[in-house]
Amino acid sequence: MTETTMPATAHNRRLTKACEVAGSITAMAYALLIASNTGNEALGFTLLLISSSLFAAWAVVDRRCTFLVLQGFYASSAVIGLIRWG
Repeated sequence: MTETTMPATAHNRRLTKACEVAGSITAMAYALLIASNTGNEALGFTLLLISSSLFAAWAVVDRRCTFLVLQGFYASSAVIGLIRWG
């Protein structure tokens, strides 16, 4: 099946899996950059913002309201970090 003829649930699974994997990788990179204390804080907080956006997309597709609220908190933390360190 092509993506255009795929049932909505199969398409949603692929989308959520992509958001999950990409969000996890960017979150790990964020954590390593912040923990390394090498002056890459702005990049790290940018990665946190990207990660929380990907996880928020996953939450919307999967209809997980609590997870979406958590991602709002992470996005806010990223913006504060960018203002502070950017």
